[in-house]
Amino acid sequence: MRSCSPNATLRAVLIAAAILLLLCATASSAQQVSKRLILKDGSYQSVVKYEIQGDRVHYLSAERYEWEDIPTSLIDWDATKKYESDLSSGKLVKRRAETPEEREEREKEESNSPEVAPGLRLPGTGGVFLFDLYQSKPELAEIVQNGSELNKARQKNTLRASINPLSSAKQNFEIKGEHALVQSHQERPIIYIDIDEGPQNDVALGDRFRLVRAKTRNGVRIIGNLKVTFSGKVSQESSLLPTTASKIGTGEWVKLVPNADLPPGEYVVVEMLGPQEMNLYVWDFGVNFNAPANPSAWQPAEKAASSN
Repeated sequence: MRSCSPNATLRAVLIAAAILLLLCATASSAQQVSKRLILKDGSYQSVVKYEIQGDRVHYLSAERYEWEDIPTSLIDWDATKKYESDLSSGKLVKRRAETPEEREEREKEESNSPEVAPGLRLPGTGGVFLFDLYQSKPELAEIVQNGSELNKARQKNTLRASINPLSSAKQNFEIKGEHALVQSHQERPIIYIDIDEGPQNDVALGDRFRLVRAKTRNGVRIIGNLKVTFSGKVSQESSLLPTTASKIGTGEWVKLVPNADLPPGEYVVVEMLGPQEMNLYVWDFGVNFNAPANPSAWQPAEKAASSN
C-alpha cells in the first residue's frame, strides 16, 4: 500500500479549495443577476431562472441554489413582467424590499426631520435655523444662541420678575457686536426652532417666541429697555414685531414667520419663559440683501444618480 506524499496531499487540498471558490463565485454571480417572482401578497422569490410547468412554476432559487416549485396562481405576473422589463432596461435600481417595520421607522424619522425645501431637511436633533435664499438657492443657516446682557448687572441668566423689584430704573437689554453672524438675504425670513421647553409657565405658542428689532449703537445691539416696577412686574419697551408661530412635523419644530417684510437691520428671537420671565440668551440674525454667504449653511442634498 502506497502512502500519499505531502506534495500530493497539498495539491489535493488546493484543488478542492479552487473548486469550492468556483462554486461560491458561481452562486454569487447567480445572486447578482437574479430575477424575481413577485407574489400577490407583495413578497417575492429571488430566482436565477424559471419555467412554467402546467399549474406550477419550476424555478432555480438564487438564495438556496436549488430547484423549487410554486403554484402559478400565487404569482403576480404583471408585477413580475414589469420588474423584468425594468431590470433589463437598466431603469431599476436593485435594493432590498423595505419591511413594514423599516417603513414605519423611516417615516417617523422623516416626520421628526421635516423637509422645508426639496432635498433640504431640518435635523432631528433640533436647534434654531434660518431658512434663507442665497442667489435664489434655498439653504439653512444655524443660529447659535447668543448671551444677552443687562448693561448694569452684566448678568447672563434668565430674567425674572423678582430681579430688583424695588427699582424703577430702566436698563438696556443688549448684546455685543453691531452685526449678527447669520444674515438673511430675503425680506421675510423663516425661523425654525426646536429647543428644550425649560421652565415654562403656560406660555402660549404664539407668545413663547417673540421677534424683536435691535438698535445698533456704540458697538452693541440694544434689544430694548426693561423696567421692573414697584409691584415687581417687568415691562419691556422694545420693537416687538407681529409674527405667526405654528408647529410642523411631529410638533417638535416651531415655524416662526414675520407677518410683514423686514427692512434691513438687526433682529433677535426672544424666548419668553413665562408671562413675566424672559430668557437673556437670544438667537440673533440680520437682514442684509448684500451680505456674503452664511458660513456652514446647509444645502439641499443632491439626488443619487440612478445606475444604467
